[in-house]
Amino acid sequence: MLQNRLKELRAREGINQTKMAQLAGVSRQTVSLIERGEYTPSVLIALKIAQVFKEPLERVFWLTEEKEDENSEETAK
Repeated sequence: MLQNRLKELRAREGINQTKMAQLAGVSRQTVSLIERGEYTPSVLIALKIAQVFKEPLERVFWLTEEKEDENSEETAK
């Protein structure tokens, strides 16, 4: 699962979702979905967002292992 620090970084910079969206060239809805982990941005969008905060990509976004659904093992049997 792709994790991010967008909310934290926005707070640090004192910008709202609308301003961040303008700076990154995406919609405010896209920013909101990314922050909540409901949308995985393309590499290009992720790079643009990292550039807004002058941070390396890996300090803004990182992967974590998804927890395996307990029922998936039962279904597989």
